[in-house]
Amino acid sequence: MKTTDRKNTDYSISELASEFEISPRSIRFYEEKGLISPRRTSGNQRIYDKRDRARLKLIIRGKRFGYSLEEIAEMIGMTDTNIDEITQIERSLKYGEIKLQEISGRIKDLELLEQDILSVKKKLVQRLRELSEKER
Repeated sequence: MKTTDRKNTDYSISELASEFEISPRSIRFYEEKGLISPRRTSGNQRIYDKRDRARLKLIIRGKRFGYSLEEIAEMIGMTDTNIDEITQIERSLKYGEIKLQEISGRIKDLELLEQDILSVKKKLVQRLRELSEKER
């Protein structure tokens, strides 16, 4: 994700798409889902403010962490609702704890898989030695 240091707090869709390295279509999709709500010019062009940019950053971070859009919406709130920061943090902590439990479960599954593969490898190496010794 590119960083932008701007004094102007208005952004076009192409500026945000470039900054966050996503497509304008993705940004329009998040708007359709009610996660961001840009103003419109008289020519119907979307204009995003600082709040929209911050919400978009949270959406992208949430997607990177593996959250669904529904979970992200619950954590940051829809644009037509105004949740306070305490509620936002509490929801994020709740979903973070669930995600950490999922990751922990996956790690355990992968460790078991690793043990199984190492066990099979050991048996195959041993069998290969036995067969090689017979051919000598």
